[in-house]
Amino acid sequence: MKALRLHGVRDLRLHDEPCPTPQPGDALLHITEVGICGSDLHWFEEQGIGDARLDKPLVLGHEFAAEIAEGPHKGERVAVDPAVPCRECEFCETGHPNLCTDLRFAGHGLDDGAMREYMAWPERVLVPIPDSFSAADGAMLEPLGVSIHAVDLGHIKTGMTVGVFGCGPIGLLILQVARVAGAAEIIATDLLPHRLDAAKAFGATTVIQSGEGGPEREEVWAAAGRRGVDVAFEAAGVNDAVDTAVAGVRPGGTLILAGIPGDDRTSFSASVARRKGLTIKLSRRMKHTYPRAIKLVERGVVDVRSIVTHTFSLDRYQEAFGVASRREGIKVVIEP
Repeated sequence: MKALRLHGVRDLRLHDEPCPTPQPGDALLHITEVGICGSDLHWFEEQGIGDARLDKPLVLGHEFAAEIAEGPHKGERVAVDPAVPCRECEFCETGHPNLCTDLRFAGHGLDDGAMREYMAWPERVLVPIPDSFSAADGAMLEPLGVSIHAVDLGHIKTGMTVGVFGCGPIGLLILQVARVAGAAEIIATDLLPHRLDAAKAFGATTVIQSGEGGPEREEVWAAAGRRGVDVAFEAAGVNDAVDTAVAGVRPGGTLILAGIPGDDRTSFSASVARRKGLTIKLSRRMKHTYPRAIKLVERGVVDVRSIVTHTFSLDRYQEAFGVASRREGIKVVIEP
């Protein structure tokens, strides 16, 4: 089978490898679609993410859908949770598997991901998808789950004003989920005009183009009625967006940090955040979100299909990662 491995900074190589052998409790999966996530780009551009570094050639990819390749469920179409919690630690037992201290995660560290034709992965994290879903729809349930978890942390109430700072795939999905959760006004910012166009199409009531140094902060404050947004979601992974979010949220409001900074550092004006008495939360992946994600897509209240703007075969991986690195379009997917 073909497998795409990262060997170093921007050093991807396509390999011919044996098909994996499932262990007890695993299913052999034929990968049908895998998205290139912002965290994949951190690995690609920086040879790591946060404090995790590349120790061996790694198969990236954790947003994916597949068909079961053998056994009694052969041919069944599934979305795949890339996280495999231990189910035994304190955090798993108290309902926080995303904080598991012994978590396996596809395409991270020592666990190869889905940018290959076949992989073996635990059956217990496979989620059947409706016949109406495309393979790409199934793959996008993972970023949608991440977005649902972020919105859960924000505790949005009907009629609130929400800010989304960064309109990549996660920001655009947060925007849609916030709208479903009852946000009456949604202010969205981004550097790229085509992503602001998408934000408006997905329900943002105000879109503001960002600039280096944050000249849009006064515009955000004005758009929020000069009182600030109730809940701010930072999804850009850059400190300018964090500063704009801190400046734009109201006193007593909530800030959810969902972006992943390239240098593993997040900073903001402590005096502003302290004076406002902000509640600041960091969002870690997701938990128990796939059933809700499927319902939102199946009922048409969240559009994941329009998030996908580019599709490439596995052997066109250089083009795929080039488009994703340049932030062209929105979501780039690969079909192994």
